[in-house]
Amino acid sequence: MDINLPDVHAELSAVFAQYEDALVHNRIDVLDALFWASPHTVRYGVGENLHGIDAIRAFRAARPAQGLHRRLFNTVITTYGRDHGTAMTEFQREGSSKTGRQSQTWCRIDGRWVVVAAHVSLLMT
Repeated sequence: MDINLPDVHAELSAVFAQYEDALVHNRIDVLDALFWASPHTVRYGVGENLHGIDAIRAFRAARPAQGLHRRLFNTVITTYGRDHGTAMTEFQREGSSKTGRQSQTWCRIDGRWVVVAAHVSLLMT
């Protein structure tokens, strides 16, 4: 298996940047488009376990639009072949000293990159 093919890694890195921009600017339509529209998609958050795209979309629609900006660090994007990858990062929200972690599993489905599983958590230190 080819790990981090330069062109594939560049593609996923660009899509991950698009996701982050949509997240901090609350562009729900972009976020929805970047998640696999499937009942098999899973997103575990700090306070929620979301199974299926409908639950994920409902969460996004109800989430407050304030306080979304954050600083990313220790981001690691790894691609596996041409159609699979992971994006792992740590973050801190503006004005907070708490460190969060985010992991995403991405797959190329029908020619575009989508998140098929995600997990967000906070370190309890």
